Amino acid sequence: MGIEMLPYLKNTFLKQSRRDKTREAQLTPHKRSAVWGVSHKAQAAVWGVSRKSIAVVWGSACIILLAVLLTGCRMSISLTGGTVDARAKTVAINTFPNNASLVNPQLSQVFTTALKDKIQGQTPLTIVATNGDYEIEGEITGYTVNPVAIQGNDTPAMNRLTITVRVRFTNSFNEDQNFDQSFSRYADYYSSQNLSSVETALVTEITEALTDDIFNKAFVNW
Repeated sequence: MGIEMLPYLKNTFLKQSRRDKTREAQLTPHKRSAVWGVSHKAQAAVWGVSRKSIAVVWGSACIILLAVLLTGCRMSISLTGGTVDARAKTVAINTFPNNASLVNPQLSQVFTTALKDKIQGQTPLTIVATNGDYEIEGEITGYTVNPVAIQGNDTPAMNRLTITVRVRFTNSFNEDQNFDQSFSRYADYYSSQNLSSVETALVTEITEALTDDIFNKAFVNW
């Protein structure tokens, strides 16, 4: 009885094996399709994120570029404590005549040269004779000596040299920065000293202070 069952069991095993192979062949394409679909979805998700990131970066870059283009004509060049309009290339500085009651014959040239040196040294502007993008002109209106620090015997211990200049500044790009203003600076010296012996040093000191004030008003907007 057991021997007779062997062919039956053999045929049953072969049939089951064939059914398993058929089932595996049927399932394999579906599995591949499922895996391929998941792979495509993952790639699509990654590509979607990448496209969004690229779009954000590109959009930001375009906005920045547009802002620069729109405001480029109003950009400023930074200086040592001041700014110059990026469109400005030149500055005309006229000689300041000495119209003071007490005249120092060298003051007109000394002051004008000092002002040119100040602006040329701290801006990229080229100095021209006329028709500059900036115009600076004026005159020396005051040159006075007065006693200060009176002592107990009514004798002044110090004297004060004061220089006053009137300045007219024109900005061809921004009229709001134009001004017509007087500037005064002074320096003291001992009354025991003769003015002529210290005048050159005093004028240099006062001129330096005046040119600083004028520069700050014109380009730092004090």
